[in-house]
Amino acid sequence: MTHTSSYRLFRFILLIGSVFISGMSQGMLMTTLSILLENQGLSSALNGFNAMSLYIGVLLAAPLIEKPTNKYGYKPMLLLGLLLTLIPIFLFPIWSYFWFWFALRMIIGLGDNMLHFAAQVWITVSSPKEKKGRNIAFYGLSYGLGFAIGPLIASSLSLGLYAPFLIAGFSCLLFFIPMLFIKNDFPEKFVPKKSHEKNYFYRHKKILSVAWSGLVVTFTYGFLEASMNSNFPVFALRQGLNLRDISIILPTFVLGSLLTQVPLGSIGDKIGRRVLILIVTSLGACTFIISAILSHSVLALLITFFISGMLVGSLFSMGMTYLSDILKPSFIPLANILAGISFSLGSMTGPLVGGFLIKYVPNGSFLYGIAGMMMIICVSMFISGRTKKVGNNNYLEQIDSNT
Repeated sequence: MTHTSSYRLFRFILLIGSVFISGMSQGMLMTTLSILLENQGLSSALNGFNAMSLYIGVLLAAPLIEKPTNKYGYKPMLLLGLLLTLIPIFLFPIWSYFWFWFALRMIIGLGDNMLHFAAQVWITVSSPKEKKGRNIAFYGLSYGLGFAIGPLIASSLSLGLYAPFLIAGFSCLLFFIPMLFIKNDFPEKFVPKKSHEKNYFYRHKKILSVAWSGLVVTFTYGFLEASMNSNFPVFALRQGLNLRDISIILPTFVLGSLLTQVPLGSIGDKIGRRVLILIVTSLGACTFIISAILSHSVLALLITFFISGMLVGSLFSMGMTYLSDILKPSFIPLANILAGISFSLGSMTGPLVGGFLIKYVPNGSFLYGIAGMMMIICVSMFISGRTKKVGNNNYLEQIDSNT
């Protein structure tokens, strides 16, 4: 292995490691703060409102991160994102006040968006075409593993209030320090060639017109993830399941997604992302419908959730790679931002729609709603089939010439 390839591997490990830390911190905070707020006697609505502040921070950061990244490079954004996660984590146990925690979560949302933006784009543009799907899948796998481990750290509350925050904070430091020693790099900048291309919203409109179906995928994944975590426990309790059943069923979805994240990424490199997304979402819709029909059976839910996780648990990384397939490199940073916005909007929409369905439509309605979102992806991918060759980076030029 040459010095250059060794350095690239080292950099890749640090990038996916920082994403792992981000997922772990979020998983820890969601569980730990929910428990602490519940113990303070706050209602479930206020508890959920406090958790929503993270996504508010993500949305606030979205329009602010592309220009600084173009000017200063990926490394400063990664370091700043880690700092905005690291510092608030150490501050949480100092003052148990609702609005203080709300503000800290929002700051972590800002840092989280910066970190993910820099890591995603850096991995995407530095990966060879034949390994791009696999590398982005490793990115999704590391985040999923971190998010799954996070709640386990929350159990250290039995050792004292500071324990989970110290564990997560020092874990952030573990990756922050070596990140100081990697070389900086810069994204490819968009250079306007025509007068109409100088308009600020030119690229926004172009991405929405060309890659809207990819944004539907990231929106739906946010919808799915938030609905599963927020709505399923309520739905399951009303179906007669107990807390022990719920604690066993939910992780099976995550386990299924972890097992197939990298294999699906490699398959997408071979057959094309659009075809792969069509297959997994159509099959995923079927498994969620079966889950709804058999929702009174713990065993049936265990099996169908595991299969669903295997099929659609890596939708976000598929959607991100699909966007990079059909867009020019100079459009990828902005497309990444728009994908983050669509994911956050989906995360906010999912629990609201799921709660409405649980309240007003009986018998598995929440799971039928997720199945419906999977079918929306199928329809959007079918309509966008005019991009016949996945990876056709000339598609934007064709639209430009038509315009």
